[in-house]
Amino acid sequence: MDLQSIQRIAGDSGGIVYLMALMLLVGLTVIIERSYYFWKINTQGQHVMTALEGSETLDQGLLDKLGEGFSHTPHCKVVKTALEHNLNHDFDRISDKLDESIMREAPSIDRFLWILDTIVTMAPLLGLLGTIIGMFNAFQVLGSAGGSEPTKITGGVAEALIATASGLFIAIIGLFFFNALNNRVRIIMHQLETIKKMLLNRMYHHYPDMVSERVVNEKATLKGV
Repeated sequence: MDLQSIQRIAGDSGGIVYLMALMLLVGLTVIIERSYYFWKINTQGQHVMTALEGSETLDQGLLDKLGEGFSHTPHCKVVKTALEHNLNHDFDRISDKLDESIMREAPSIDRFLWILDTIVTMAPLLGLLGTIIGMFNAFQVLGSAGGSEPTKITGGVAEALIATASGLFIAIIGLFFFNALNNRVRIIMHQLETIKKMLLNRMYHHYPDMVSERVVNEKATLKGV
């Protein structure tokens, strides 16, 4: 298929083939950018978890090093929340603050995925619309001189179906990567929750007196109820 054939098919579809080509380009851009981003922060998240696993108590120097080494990752922003919290005051609120930090990072993790989701939904519909427009143009041959030739009609219908095939092709690629990227989001959010639990466990080991006081207060509250 040469360039002139592509231009003719795109013209017969009302320009929708050009629009689908743009959607494919945008979709591939999102896929490449998010794939690299998820790979990078997933790797760094593993480093953070490995470093925390090597310490049974909260090591201020270790957390400072992690905060400096991966300062722009969601994982270390959660670590920084623990560093910035005054553990000698309002100790019980640290869990809520870590939850707040995770919720703040969630939109930046799954951003742009809505674009891929929209492309997956719209591509087959646009392809069908392009096919319908192309079939209108194909059947107009019947009203022209020599329009009774069946090859002109069947050829036009066959070319019109290319729009639908293109839409389905884009949707299949987009759906595969959309599900794969959503799975990466789930894994990264699980990493953040795991880091939160690791921080809390090591804080409780580091401040046993505060934890004991907290347990006593909780038991007293339950007895009061």
